[in-house]
Amino acid sequence: MHQLHRCLGVLSLALAATATAAQPLPPSVATVPVRDWRTELLAAGLAHPWAVAFIGDGRMLVTERPGRLRVVEPDGRIGAPLAGLPRVDAVGQGGLLDLVADSDFARNRRLFFCFSEPGEGGTNSTALARARLSDDATRLDDVRVIFSQQPKTASRAHFGCRIAETPDGHLFLTLGDRFHRMADAQTLDNHHGKVVRLRKEGGPAPGNPFAGKPGALPEIWSYGHRNPQGATMGPDGRLWISEHGPQGGDEVNRPEAGRNYGWPAITYGENYGGGAIGEGAVARGGMEQPVLHWTPSIAPAGMAFITSDRYGPQARGSLLVGALKFRYLARLTVRGGRVVGEEKLLGALGQRVRDVRQGPDGYIYLLTDHGKGQLLRLLPPS
Repeated sequence: MHQLHRCLGVLSLALAATATAAQPLPPSVATVPVRDWRTELLAAGLAHPWAVAFIGDGRMLVTERPGRLRVVEPDGRIGAPLAGLPRVDAVGQGGLLDLVADSDFARNRRLFFCFSEPGEGGTNSTALARARLSDDATRLDDVRVIFSQQPKTASRAHFGCRIAETPDGHLFLTLGDRFHRMADAQTLDNHHGKVVRLRKEGGPAPGNPFAGKPGALPEIWSYGHRNPQGATMGPDGRLWISEHGPQGGDEVNRPEAGRNYGWPAITYGENYGGGAIGEGAVARGGMEQPVLHWTPSIAPAGMAFITSDRYGPQARGSLLVGALKFRYLARLTVRGGRVVGEEKLLGALGQRVRDVRQGPDGYIYLLTDHGKGQLLRLLPPS
């Protein structure tokens, strides 16, 4: 009888976890037939491009992971590398990564970019810098690092490094767990596996949830993240991110102040080669469930919402997420903060979609990281 009660108790816990855990999209929703969306090639021959930003007059800036920043002209010409970048530790997944133009760029020509910053003894970490683009767009002036992830560690992976400007003029920065000590993502005395919220001049933004808490770093906004390589502000005024799981368990999340997103205590993925991570839990009290998770992994990267009418009323409000592993663009239908459908676009393109941005003209722009990378404009379905 005791053994029966024990078995029933285990079963009830399993059912409770299933009831509270996020579920993947049902096949009837997730496997929407691919529509005839098209792309227009704007530039080619980029070396592992990671981010695109818009600087006016149809010109764009593109980061290349080896440590170069280039202007792409409206006719597709790619300029020489800009001068003025700090030293970049371009090893493994590291290098020159995300880039955004300030919301007041037309007046102040300010840029923000993140990169893998070298330290002593072969260590590195993700850093965020600000700079002014020179009037002739050939160099960066007044470059200053305004945040450095702590501690630095000897790792070539999981830098995270996506930037999003908030409506009230602060910056979110996503930070990977550095593929080093996974448990760091669950403690508040380090920046590994965190989202931080910063002032544009540097330092923690006012109102951060752990400011003044003993043993906690004041820049932290949320924690328990693995390797978030996508970030955007949604039409709901909230931050949305995409993050890489291990083997399975890629996630879309909406990080809220002070919340714990579970890694590595809970995950829908497993160790590379198989086997549970930790106790193999997918839900636990005090830890948030993802808005969406993918198993098998798609390796989600850049992301953006369609807020223009360029693609018709049905597409407006969709969340686009680049897939590196399966080489497509996911169009997620979002209702009330939930993902209710997925359409897989551009599968025939056969390229790793690294960045996704909506331009000032309302079109979506993509960077692909496959061989020699391309800058593309997404065209509406015909």
